[in-house]
Amino acid sequence: MNTKEAVAKRIIQICRERKLAINALANISGVSPSTIYGMLNEKSQNPGVVSIKKICDGLEISLREFFDADIFEDLEQEIR
Repeated sequence: MNTKEAVAKRIIQICRERKLAINALANISGVSPSTIYGMLNEKSQNPGVVSIKKICDGLEISLREFFDADIFEDLEQEIR
C-alpha cells in the first residue's frame, strides 16, 4: 500500500468510526467535497498536507493522531 492509499483508508476509517458522511466531513473541515473525494479515489495522487490538516481540524484531532495508525507502519517505498 502506498501513502496516498493509506491516507484515503484512514479518512474512511475515521468517518466510519464517527458515523460521518464525506459531505459532512467536507462541511466541518472547510474542504470541498470534490477535494475529499479526489483524495479518496485515483484523481489525486498527492493529497496535500494542508487539506489533511484542515480535515484534522474539522475532526478536532491533531496530525499526529491522524497518522498514529497501524495503516502507516509498512508503506511501500515511494522513491522508485
